[in-house]
Amino acid sequence: MPSSTMQMLAFILALLGVLGATVATLLPNWKVSADVGSNIMTAISQMQGLWMDCTWYSTGVFSCTLKYSVLSLPAYLQTARTTMVLSCMMATLGLCLAALGLKCTHWGGSHRSKGHTALAAGACFVIAGVLCLVPASWFTNEVITTFMDSKVPKSSKYEPGGAVYVAFVSAGFFLAGGVIFCMSCPRNRNGPLDSGSSHPDKLLRQVVNDRHKQKQHREQQSQTEPQEQQHKEKTTHQEKLQVDEMQPDQPKPEKSQLEQEQQYYSPSRNRLQDAKAVYSLQDYV
Repeated sequence: MPSSTMQMLAFILALLGVLGATVATLLPNWKVSADVGSNIMTAISQMQGLWMDCTWYSTGVFSCTLKYSVLSLPAYLQTARTTMVLSCMMATLGLCLAALGLKCTHWGGSHRSKGHTALAAGACFVIAGVLCLVPASWFTNEVITTFMDSKVPKSSKYEPGGAVYVAFVSAGFFLAGGVIFCMSCPRNRNGPLDSGSSHPDKLLRQVVNDRHKQKQHREQQSQTEPQEQQHKEKTTHQEKLQVDEMQPDQPKPEKSQLEQEQQYYSPSRNRLQDAKAVYSLQDYV
């Protein structure tokens, strides 16, 4: 069963426990008169509660008397009053925390904070269950002890009433709801968040992580770029050297025709031409 369903079940049990504890605290029938002896003939029923004593006559009249004096009450009755009120208060606080810690709701913060809130709600329900169980058990023990005492007259003997049973059932609801809430909280506090949750804390963490990764990537690029450039230049230089070594020696280009003519040019040709020119001039004269 999913944890959200278990939490809803625990919340319903705790709500029933709060209602039962409140009703049990206000009911006047924590102990009722036993139908023994002459009480059957008179048909009178007496009930005693935490706050009042009531009498039901055979004529149908029902009258109650409040217990104004606190110091005149026995110790178990004073303890029952205090613990039942504290139990109702703790259970109400637990309901408020449980409403924030339910996984099926959108309020209450992130998944981790919801788990902590659910754990606190479970602790409140467990404490409320103990506070409700103690007075019910003590009150029942006092009633049974008095009933079994042979020195007490039969007209003064009482037996546990319906309010005591309601208190026992409410304590069971509190304990069950508290245990379920405590078990539904995440055990691994440093574990990952739910994949389906879209809370602000998760989004903020994702943004921070993305920025941190981008910054690290940029730093790595800035450190590796100069090394890569140097390696590339070195590789290019080596390739050039290898290409130069692999090329054979090219033959020297032949001399042009003009250079050959200049090389085989003789100054005597000009002299002959000059002499011929002089000779022809003399003949003309």
